[in-house]
Amino acid sequence: MTLGVLFPVLVVSACNRGSRPSQTGKAAPDFTLADGTTRVHLADYRGQVVLLNFWATWCSPCIQEMPSLIQLHRELPSVALIAVSVDEDGEAYKNFIARRHIDFITVRDPEEVAPKLFQSDMWPETFVIDRKGVIRRKFVGAQDWNSPEIRNFLKNL
Repeated sequence: MTLGVLFPVLVVSACNRGSRPSQTGKAAPDFTLADGTTRVHLADYRGQVVLLNFWATWCSPCIQEMPSLIQLHRELPSVALIAVSVDEDGEAYKNFIARRHIDFITVRDPEEVAPKLFQSDMWPETFVIDRKGVIRRKFVGAQDWNSPEIRNFLKNL
């Protein structure tokens, strides 16, 4: 008697959520976003190290890392910090920016045009782009942007 035994098949696919995504070492996708208040064209920042942060006002980890992003911006102004919010609610977004005294570049992208170009769909995610426009690192989740390791990495790009 033959018993038919089925073995489950486990399919493992590559994950792009780590700090070394498939885009590392490749040119950052260019984009232009305008939300009525701010306009951002990524290519305009060539020649500068860029920290491209995808976030939302309703995202707890995003809120958690915001004070250290603000501090990084103030203490390391040579790094262009661009924060792209995926908020759909424009008023909530504007109120958040005002309440938190965010003084770096932030633009609202409710259609998630820029995050899709970077294959980003969870928040916060931050990409480090070098002076030549090449993605050098991806940070997943809330970070302490005051960490000496992160600061040294940014200063040495």
